[in-house]
Amino acid sequence: MAMSQENTTHYVPIEELESQYHPEDIAAYILTVPIDEQVHILEQLPIELAAEVFVELDEYLKAKIFVFFSNTRATLLLHALSPDDATDILRTLEPSTRRVLLQSLPTEEARELRKLISFSEDTAAGLMNTEIVILNKNLTAGEAMHHILTAMQEEKEIPYYAYIVDDADILCGVLSLRDVLLMKAHAPLSTKLSDKPLITLSSDTPDKEVVRLMDHYNFKALPVIDGEGKVLGVITYQDIEHLQDEGHDMMLGMVGVSTDETVDTPWLTSTKARLPWLFVNVFTSSCAAYIVSFFENDIARLAILAVLMPIVANQSGNTGQQSLAVILRQLATERFNLNRALFTIARECKIGLLAGIIIAIFASLSLFLLTDDRALSFVFGASLILDMFIGALIGASIPLILRQLGRDPAHASSIFLTMITDSAGFFIFLGLASIILL
Repeated sequence: MAMSQENTTHYVPIEELESQYHPEDIAAYILTVPIDEQVHILEQLPIELAAEVFVELDEYLKAKIFVFFSNTRATLLLHALSPDDATDILRTLEPSTRRVLLQSLPTEEARELRKLISFSEDTAAGLMNTEIVILNKNLTAGEAMHHILTAMQEEKEIPYYAYIVDDADILCGVLSLRDVLLMKAHAPLSTKLSDKPLITLSSDTPDKEVVRLMDHYNFKALPVIDGEGKVLGVITYQDIEHLQDEGHDMMLGMVGVSTDETVDTPWLTSTKARLPWLFVNVFTSSCAAYIVSFFENDIARLAILAVLMPIVANQSGNTGQQSLAVILRQLATERFNLNRALFTIARECKIGLLAGIIIAIFASLSLFLLTDDRALSFVFGASLILDMFIGALIGASIPLILRQLGRDPAHASSIFLTMITDSAGFFIFLGLASIILL
């Protein structure tokens, strides 16, 4: 049930939330109420529904709410969550609190969660879900379907594929559920296996490579295997949704905002995180202002330069931002080598140059019609071409250079791009004007 606007202005009874609202709508409602009411709702909802609602909240809010639960409720919620979601929560807790909760869980479940916590968060093993169905290749299709249905009744996730192993538990094939359903009931699964090489992930595969492979092969899920080829778990699209938003995270990072920041982050924390880059921005802006100061007399003699100057700089900056956004998005899903990087930079430069020529023709003709000044129009058009080319070059280069240096390619890259494009834009335009016009 979709919530009306009125629902967000008063407390909705628990009974109404439980009977009439979808988990995503309950999660949306929780965002509109104070923390004590958020905790109350998740404490009072049936545990299975509470778990469904809980996973819809952002990571910061989940960690914030979870610490208010009683140990009993926290244990029940961890038990109801999938292992990967429970692991994400446990990682946010103090070691002592984590230890108490794990001791409260069934032994086998606690052992599984400890194993998952031991893996790095930014690897395939740190992302995978262990609630999967693994089938021996000697099972018949009928026996396999019985195993799948039994596993689903035990609240395992609905599988996209059947992971087939040999007698040594080594992964030897992957079948879609459609393949299994269409097999004759008495036929062994081994008769349906393909000779094609399997696409798998090792436990230490970086998270960005996971996203790239899933996008490249367009699989709904990929198995994670250990060094011996045994299945550790599986990663589905749901498990990497937050990574697929990396382009969004990079857009935050390129302006100096933490990728973990949300509207629920304490405002003092956000201020502290943003201030260093705002100070950097003051310095970079001063560099552009310093360049303009060299041409103070020229601007005083020809006031129209002050009017046109921001246009040139803004066009350069906007061109650079476009190139920067494209490169950052690509870096989120693709590994770049030197040849690929050089090709990408050349491509963006060609786009910047052609776009600069087209914009320059239009802008300089418009300026000529307004001022009837050929020299000024030429300086304006030439500056636009040069600056948009430089903007594309710098926008494409900054993230690739940072990546090569082992730095985060998105971290405040927009600030440095603005410094370079503004400084270059002012210098080229005012420099040409001082030579040609004055």
